[in-house]
Amino acid sequence: MMKNVDQYSVLYIREMCCADEQRSIEKKLRSLPYVKSYNFNLVARKLYVTHSLSTDSLISALKDVGFVAKTFSNQMEAPASFFGRNSTTVVSLVAASFTLTGIGLSWFGVDEHSLIPIFTIAIIVGGWKIAVKGWKAATVFSLDMNALMSIAVLGAMAIGKWEEGAVVIVLFAFAQVLEEMSMRRTRKALSSLLEIAPTMATVRRDFFEVNVPIEEVEIDDIIVIRPGERIPVDGEVVKGHSFVNQAAITGESVPAEKILGSAVYAGTMNEQGSLEIKTMKAGKDTTLAHIVHLVEEAQAQRSPSQDFVGRFAKVYTPVVIGTALLVGLVPPLYFAQGFGEWFYRALVLLVIACPCALVISTPVAIVSGLTAAARQGILIKGGRYLEEAAKIKAILFDKTGTLTYGAPSVTDILELNSIPAKEILRIAALGEMKSEHSLASAIVAKAQDEELDLTANVDHFEAIAGRGIIIHLDDVEYIVGSHQFVEERGLCSPAVESQIGILEAQGKTTIVVCTRSGALGIIAVADAIRNESRGAIRDLKKSGIQKIVMLSGDSNVVAHSAAASLGIEDCFAEFMPTDKVAFAKDMVARYGSVAMVGDGINDAPALAASSLGIAMGGTGTDVALETADVVLVKDNLSKISSLISIGKKSMAVVKQNIALALAVKAVFLLLGVLGFASLWMAVVADDGVTLIVVLNSLRLLRQD
Repeated sequence: MMKNVDQYSVLYIREMCCADEQRSIEKKLRSLPYVKSYNFNLVARKLYVTHSLSTDSLISALKDVGFVAKTFSNQMEAPASFFGRNSTTVVSLVAASFTLTGIGLSWFGVDEHSLIPIFTIAIIVGGWKIAVKGWKAATVFSLDMNALMSIAVLGAMAIGKWEEGAVVIVLFAFAQVLEEMSMRRTRKALSSLLEIAPTMATVRRDFFEVNVPIEEVEIDDIIVIRPGERIPVDGEVVKGHSFVNQAAITGESVPAEKILGSAVYAGTMNEQGSLEIKTMKAGKDTTLAHIVHLVEEAQAQRSPSQDFVGRFAKVYTPVVIGTALLVGLVPPLYFAQGFGEWFYRALVLLVIACPCALVISTPVAIVSGLTAAARQGILIKGGRYLEEAAKIKAILFDKTGTLTYGAPSVTDILELNSIPAKEILRIAALGEMKSEHSLASAIVAKAQDEELDLTANVDHFEAIAGRGIIIHLDDVEYIVGSHQFVEERGLCSPAVESQIGILEAQGKTTIVVCTRSGALGIIAVADAIRNESRGAIRDLKKSGIQKIVMLSGDSNVVAHSAAASLGIEDCFAEFMPTDKVAFAKDMVARYGSVAMVGDGINDAPALAASSLGIAMGGTGTDVALETADVVLVKDNLSKISSLISIGKKSMAVVKQNIALALAVKAVFLLLGVLGFASLWMAVVADDGVTLIVVLNSLRLLRQD
């Protein structure tokens, strides 16, 4: 007998718009033996399920409890027909028209019993879907909002409050319409990322340009991008010059210049010149695809606040329902009170028993915060990490590749003779073009940036491994090498020694350019500090971070020089990866919440040991996505203060939402028991606060 193989399905459930409905689905899933695990993304209306039977069996089981599910690849946000897109609104308007007609006739003295058919029609039109969903939920022993609302309306009808039953249905229906509009705005914030990716690409094949679907683009294809077109795939510029708007991917506000060899990303906008790029990644492997996948996964993860609210709601609902039963039965049975009055108060409590506003208060704020961060080029792997960002008290920085560019570059050129600095650089570069020394590329790159003429013929080239080179150029012998190399040849005067000492005290490596007559100049090379590093450290100090520490494997001189330049007081040098891990653990023990910022590869152990691992993603996005809790897509350290700000604002909104939901529930529980709240007031309060917490959360999307 063949064993069923586990499979993973992503389902879209359009009707899943409330936490209560999520619980109904959850109870059904628990009863299915072939379901191994599941997770919800309530805002995106997605259900992730690992199961051992066919997806059709899973969809059929969900239909039994009133939910139509589709595989996510086939779902549509809204049906094509007008009524399909606006059915809830249309039904609400029809129910409202009958209700208002009944109320209007009552004002003109029409007999109450004559109005019962009108209010009944309003209740049936506006409430039949609610009743069906409530009944389906009840079959799996889940009293969701639909079930509670149905019971409340039926109860109102039973005690002759037909008008109020109709008003409750209409208010509830319109609240669902408004809530749906607000939630759609939240979902659109993420879907807009998907919309920026072109579906077609212009590919150069056999001297012809061919428009092909993006799925057919292959690695190493040459893609032609004209001004005003979006770039369809990740690639490297092989021809052309332009400026590209990368805001959707990296969060940069200024278009980035693209020249030969520049990297470009799918979904970015080519603003000026034409470009030809060679495809480096296609389809699901592009940076944009990784971003969308990461944000979608992050939405499905629950934060500690969300877990707390979920646990609270599971206790809250049965407690309030139990209270409603006591309110409806105890006074009439034991204190000879009127049954109708206390039964009505119990119905009010049933409406208040729904924890929708409370449960939705956290995930909608978390999703808004995650999306706001993604728009700025900050990828956060889940709500728990967004929440952690709000609590950061100390930050540890790796030096090489994080605070610095991770590659040597020329920082100083000192003239020691009458020869100008550019000529000193040109001589050194002509020699280093043939050298394999690790600093040679930095000197050659600087000469190319200065657009120096490097076409001269070097007559003789001699390399002394790890020390320097000797070249003959225009019948002159030049010696280019380290301090020790030229000192051994007696070419270091006291003036040269003094200048070298100053540069080396700053953590720089020196290369001396000489002739047999003496030194001509000194070139200093160092791992240059990133342009934004100083500003980023300054902003973090202003934001209230208590401790900023730099950790480096470099020597004490190099590390402390860089730290002093950055304004970092605490610096630890000559650290091995194991030392960084131990230090991170110690800082977590002392400060509680500590972030570690590294390149996402060699700093992986320390990233894992810290409370929040932040990786530089620009030079190794795929590795960084796997390693850290947060990825800075463009290696922009200034985004760390933005991350902390978004985290704090998101948690502030979560707290506001929870406090508001709990306060309204508490007030109306008291008013309901005392008889000062009506059914329609309870509906307005419950659905009104749900709408308020959603709108409050949407404010997070406006962050720049």
